[in-house]
Amino acid sequence: MEVKPRGTFLRSGKVKDIYELDANRLLFYFTDRVSAFDVILPSTIPRKGEVLCKLSAFWFETLGVPNHMVSVEGSNIMVVNRMTMIPVECVVRGYLYGSLHDRLLKGEVSLPTEKVLAAKLPEPYFDPTTKSEVKDEPITEAEIVREGRMTSAEMRGVKDSTLSIYAKMGERAIEHGFILADLKLEFGRRDGRVLLGDSIGPDEFRMWPADRYAPGKTQDSYDKQPVRDWLTKAGYKEKLDRARKSGEPTPTPPLLPAELVSLVSDRYVHIYEVLTGRKL
Repeated sequence: MEVKPRGTFLRSGKVKDIYELDANRLLFYFTDRVSAFDVILPSTIPRKGEVLCKLSAFWFETLGVPNHMVSVEGSNIMVVNRMTMIPVECVVRGYLYGSLHDRLLKGEVSLPTEKVLAAKLPEPYFDPTTKSEVKDEPITEAEIVREGRMTSAEMRGVKDSTLSIYAKMGERAIEHGFILADLKLEFGRRDGRVLLGDSIGPDEFRMWPADRYAPGKTQDSYDKQPVRDWLTKAGYKEKLDRARKSGEPTPTPPLLPAELVSLVSDRYVHIYEVLTGRKL
């Protein structure tokens, strides 16, 4: 059921519109917008907002980790406790894929693994980034503490929590025939406590069918990776990288093909229903 957002509009993110309800609570309105490479695309993915909202709620309810959720309204609205977000994206990777694979090939990172695309890492790798509206950049744990983004104690707690959540979600994925390749989490502070926040859905992880997994090739993904792959093949990522390197304006992204939009929408719905055991 579609419910209209309420409260005072604060801002729009890449995917969510955020409203203020009162001094203590915010309203997240999950849209069908889609972003890739930190750029909002002109196309939308039907039911994407509903999946992100409801799957996030499922994880907040079942992970057993203190978080900011208060309630869900309708199909794509979540009321949350207001908190000060920590300006770090906590990424954990179980497989050599995406930007981690690119950085390994360029010699920007050292890992005890062969440089085989999609190879399983010896153990999950904590790989935090900055949080930026332009482009998230890798950052070390030492830099996070030195720059005052987190205290040493917070850094240890957040890293342990991120790895623990990845393990719990990974176990559930395997039970339902999927591999959780990587995961991005965000945390914030409220009343002196660090809480899990933001959202946890196919925009924040890569999920691969276990029966189709094979190292050394591009994996079939039930998340927004097919959008990234298409934009790369269409030449947009190369154009975007050149523009960013030279300081030029962000090039206008192309419209996604209708068949790709339908595929991604179906996969978002499927992964929600498989992981939760609930019909959307």
